[in-house]
Amino acid sequence: MRLLALLSLLALVLQGAGAAYLPKERGGEEQSPGEGDAYAILHVGNYMLSLDDYSELIDLSTYEEPADHGDQLSEVKVNSLALRTSASPIQSTTALRTSSSNPTVPTPTVTSQLDLPTCLVCVCLGSSVYCDDADLEHIPPLPRMTTYLYARFNHISHIRATDFKGMTKLKRIDLSGNSISSIDKDAFHLLPALRDLILPENQLATLPMLPHSVEFLDVRQNRLQSSGIQPEAFGALEKLQFLYLADNLLESIPGPLPLSLRSLHLQ
Repeated sequence: MRLLALLSLLALVLQGAGAAYLPKERGGEEQSPGEGDAYAILHVGNYMLSLDDYSELIDLSTYEEPADHGDQLSEVKVNSLALRTSASPIQSTTALRTSSSNPTVPTPTVTSQLDLPTCLVCVCLGSSVYCDDADLEHIPPLPRMTTYLYARFNHISHIRATDFKGMTKLKRIDLSGNSISSIDKDAFHLLPALRDLILPENQLATLPMLPHSVEFLDVRQNRLQSSGIQPEAFGALEKLQFLYLADNLLESIPGPLPLSLRSLHLQ
């Protein structure tokens, strides 16, 4: 590109020199260029150069077009990028080795079922809570709006007074197949909506106080004795309809029985 620019400049200089040639008089005599001489005057600033001098000023025979280093630069850039790219796996491998050389072993945390929300240990569907066969040893904290509780086939041995505190919506409690041997006095007494109390296949020797709302009571296959049932315990249950006392250690029929009773099992 530079060679073409210099050639164009030379052509313009030759054209200008031909147009600007004028014979000059020296001492009243006209001087003209000699035959075969290409003579022209070029004014450059305060200097006057002939074409012969211009050929000495720019020697095109020794001119060499500068090499185009664009490809080499691109190769250098590519190579530098390649080096950086190839170095990154090494760095990542080194980082992996560094991180793996001192691995951080998390400390296992032991979480008991009492530390977990009830609906993660049990299954909560609407107002019903299903805790069957969940290896429970105590009644878990229940949602306030629980209406039906099923906690069958666990390892519950004691019912506390606080297990159902404030559960004003609770209608059914099914604790079949546990190891319940004792129940606090007021564990069920303060449940105004309780209708079904199902406690078969446990180890109860005495019955606690029951709310007057109970309609269905099942305490089969326990260790109930006649002395373990308080006098008038069933007579005060004015809504009781179904009473299951089979497979216990009773010595007599616990009475008096309420007039609402429809079914009594004493096998």
